Amino acid sequence: MAIMKQCSILIFTLSFLFFSHLLCSAESPAAAPAPPGPPDIIKILKKANQYTIFIRLLKSTQVTDRLVGELRDPDDGKTIFAPTDKAFSNMKSGSLNSLNDEQSVQLVLYHVVPIYIPLDQFQTVSNPMMTQAGDSGDGEFPLNVTTAGNAVTLMTGMTKTRIAGTIYSDGQLAIYRVDQVLEPMQIFAAKSSGPAPAPGKSRKGAEKSKAWSLALHNLALFAVSVIAFALSL
Repeated sequence: MAIMKQCSILIFTLSFLFFSHLLCSAESPAAAPAPPGPPDIIKILKKANQYTIFIRLLKSTQVTDRLVGELRDPDDGKTIFAPTDKAFSNMKSGSLNSLNDEQSVQLVLYHVVPIYIPLDQFQTVSNPMMTQAGDSGDGEFPLNVTTAGNAVTLMTGMTKTRIAGTIYSDGQLAIYRVDQVLEPMQIFAAKSSGPAPAPGKSRKGAEKSKAWSLALHNLALFAVSVIAFALSL
């Protein structure tokens, strides 16, 4: 009797634990999967190859961190024009290294549009197109776009290039390849103009011109004096 009683208690206990586990499983739904994070821009560009210099600029200016933070908001879209390494090699020698920190940030942000633009929607964009480098409406960092069929052309006033292909597009972020660096006039127009004359040379020229004028004046006075003396004879 005692053994049967112990078996009954054991069976009851096991049954209770089993049904308790089933009840807890039914009442505790599986946790929802965490929403995916923003796309990894650097990883995308590395996978596409030929963007080493642009990646370096994104990192050194910390623009990548800024874009990742903004893309955490699913309602915040971005369009990036990524110049190839060859595009940077086509720039005027030394022009990239001559930029200060602020200009480097502005150059990178000039390649970023603060909205997501599918490739087939550029014809709806109003010119000048705003970039994250500045307010194009005030004449700062304007970027103009024209379309002809499937061709999309970008014009800065300094450079002109077409979108050469799509690197990435997911409905929030679009990254397009460009074969020329988008050089904003705000930065590069002054650099492309010739150097001003050296102050020393300008002053020297002015002094030389003044001396020559004085000599001519003295010569004229001498001639007048000679003529007056000749007439008095």
